[in-house]
Amino acid sequence: MKAFYSTPNTTPAPLAGESLEITDHPRTLFARLAVYDSLAAAPRVEDLSATEPRAFVESVAATTYRLACEVGGDIPYTVIREVVENLIHAQFREVVVTILDSGHTIRFSDQGPGISDKERVFLPGFSTASEQMKKVIRGVGSGLPIVREYLTFSGGSIMIDDNLGTGTVVTIHVDQPSFSTPRPLDRDSAAAPAPRLTLRQKQVISLVMELGSAGPSVVSRELKVGLSTAYRDLAALEQYGLIESDESGKRTLTPTGAQLLDQILHE
Repeated sequence: MKAFYSTPNTTPAPLAGESLEITDHPRTLFARLAVYDSLAAAPRVEDLSATEPRAFVESVAATTYRLACEVGGDIPYTVIREVVENLIHAQFREVVVTILDSGHTIRFSDQGPGISDKERVFLPGFSTASEQMKKVIRGVGSGLPIVREYLTFSGGSIMIDDNLGTGTVVTIHVDQPSFSTPRPLDRDSAAAPAPRLTLRQKQVISLVMELGSAGPSVVSRELKVGLSTAYRDLAALEQYGLIESDESGKRTLTPTGAQLLDQILHE
């Protein structure tokens, strides 16, 4: 897999043993977010920047959460934010966030000093943050223990590895739902539960309604997703009975789909 690195900082990195004056000498902070719709396709990339650490954390956490949800992930925002806040220990150097596995796996990497004792970081209260860092981000020393506790309870996992050269890679993962094929709606039963659509599937069905009909290439172009992802979402919606294919292969909205879309628009 090709690695993606953030744009280099415009100010020199501090020398060994020298602390970075985050608050007194602000510099531009960069992060690159890469979303893999398929490992066989190039990722969608979004770059973020900020000069204020709190704003940087908010931006990276919120954007990561949004992008993961769009591809079907359900890792809570609070878990993502706790991991992002720990980037302060790396002085926010070369932040790269990679979203994989339909949003169920998120990898955070940096080029900071690294973590020598990877088990101690999960002990409540343990922190390597300086007093200056603690002024920037509140609650340092509690984030990763909270993340591991939540993921363990949810059947997920968190792994900490050394990055190539220097720095750390933190990977959080939750298992996908155990179903493999969507079950179609029972059109004859008013009590049949509505399918739980991902944000992107809602966007697809809205696009089909707006255009009247749409195929994978149109969905791929309009929503800026991989062609395989477009095929997968359309197939899922068709199996749910929300869209149907015509002779040309275009998908159109079914009465059931129109009814569900009306509910979505009025949520």
